[in-house]
Amino acid sequence: MSLVKTPFGFTSTAAEVAEGADLTGRRVVVTGAASGIGVETARALAGTGAEVTMAVRDVAAGERVAKEIADGGHPAPGVAALDLAEPESVAAFVAGWDGPLHVLVNNAGVMACPEQRTAAGWEMQLATNHLGHFALALGLHRALASDGAARVVSVSSSGHQLSPLIFDDPHFLFRPYDPWLAYGQSKTANVLFAVEATRRWARDGITSNSLMPGAIRTNLQRHTGGVGSGGTPAEWFKTVEQGAATSVLLAVSPLVAGIGGRYFVDCNETETVDRRTGDLGGVARYALDPTNADRLWEWSERWVSGG
Repeated sequence: MSLVKTPFGFTSTAAEVAEGADLTGRRVVVTGAASGIGVETARALAGTGAEVTMAVRDVAAGERVAKEIADGGHPAPGVAALDLAEPESVAAFVAGWDGPLHVLVNNAGVMACPEQRTAAGWEMQLATNHLGHFALALGLHRALASDGAARVVSVSSSGHQLSPLIFDDPHFLFRPYDPWLAYGQSKTANVLFAVEATRRWARDGITSNSLMPGAIRTNLQRHTGGVGSGGTPAEWFKTVEQGAATSVLLAVSPLVAGIGGRYFVDCNETETVDRRTGDLGGVARYALDPTNADRLWEWSERWVSGG
């Protein structure tokens, strides 16, 4: 199976990859759209004519961004409350959704935060980055299936190479907590979700892919001292507009129509690797493994259902 390659790359922006796309009459949800690359993702998708809903924890911030997008000449996105770490919030968002959904962009996330747990006792990064998005996608499955060609996009990270999903202790109840290992396994879960969602929902025409957006200075690094604090080379940095490009490409481009279960970097599918690469490219083989993907899905269903 050959890798998917496109004319776009490292320097491409969200607006560039969306140019010419017409999503008029189509509905899109972007989580975490009030900051970082989520803003540019929502902006570019609104520019295609799509009816965009920004699912955000801070509704006031979301409304400010929505106004800014509208003031820029794009259709004004809607704003809805969503806290991925609170199952009740996810359930409320799902209950409030009516009609079809054509694109779901699982963009929100936290990185390397100090040890925190949700009210349910879940480790915060796994809860936010994976389990909340899993419950959201599961709850919106009927809306996605009604389209017949819906797409689900999950923002992962090269950080997935830091750790596979540790099924025996995913919430660090026995292991000493390590913020980077917790982040790594949550990002691995994003990749595995895309693999299994594509397989399980193939009959509904739903495809799902994951991606690495790049090294971008955003609020995501608030717990780590910022991009570059760990010696990230200057040439690896992207603008926010460039960082949103791969998400937008996977959401709208005909170049990836019908393609799912893949991992993209710089708007192109990247190679599978068997050891940590030390750069921003490559996807670990364990993150694409279908057995791991099936196991994660079954495990996630038990957790989000309270089992």
